[in-house]
Amino acid sequence: MPELNTASMPDLVFAILFFFMVTTTMRSEELMVRLKLPTATEIQKLEKKSLVTYINIGPAMDPKYGTGTQMQLNDKFAQVEDIQDYIAQEKSSLNEADQQLMTVSIKADEDTRMRYISDVKQALRKAYALKISYSARKSEN
Repeated sequence: MPELNTASMPDLVFAILFFFMVTTTMRSEELMVRLKLPTATEIQKLEKKSLVTYINIGPAMDPKYGTGTQMQLNDKFAQVEDIQDYIAQEKSSLNEADQQLMTVSIKADEDTRMRYISDVKQALRKAYALKISYSARKSEN
């Protein structure tokens, strides 16, 4: 039986390595709020994560930013009034066909008051970001 020619094996390995280096995206934001997600029984994974924009809500990890509820948009703290500009900026970074498919995922700490979440939802409604999902962890039951 003739031997298998492995001379082109390194080229193949480097081609695959290069492919994964080009297609993989790294996490671009650092979490600045403490999140303990609420539990849920009916959970679905989001299909196209590239069309998801995250809003993180919870107490700040660093006490110098205060002890109350904070909202993080990308890498900075923001107020509810900043949501419309943030959504407009995120939509403009997408192509026109995907702008209507953009989903806003609210990652809120389980101790966040619903009043704050309602204010965020109202601001999202004004920004015409009508597809909203809530992040949660799977219940142990």
